[in-house]
Amino acid sequence: MARKTIGLVAHDDKKDDMVAFARDNRERLAGFDLVGTGTTSGRVAAGTGLAIHALKSGPLGGDAQLGAMIAEGRLDALIFFIDPLSALPHDVDVKALTRLATLYDIPVAYNKSTAQAILGAL
Repeated sequence: MARKTIGLVAHDDKKDDMVAFARDNRERLAGFDLVGTGTTSGRVAAGTGLAIHALKSGPLGGDAQLGAMIAEGRLDALIFFIDPLSALPHDVDVKALTRLATLYDIPVAYNKSTAQAILGAL
């Protein structure tokens, strides 16, 4: 059985939360192929030692790269820690990514509780 691939993304004010989540779930995440946007992937790798394929930064195309992976059937789940209190200049990219995840019916987590549930389900 092929390994499943999980995308990891976190807005700036949520990157520490993503690193803490990945550290707390290191053993479980090690069983997946991980891919993430620029800074998030670097922070998670540095904070956990997990191998994670780095894409471009979200605003520079990383969100679009994840969206393409979803459309091509190469992403099985998305963990995207969104900062609900900050306006984002690349909000249109975030909306496109979440639309594709919904359209292609992949599990998406926007917070730690849902991310834990997705890890358990995969």
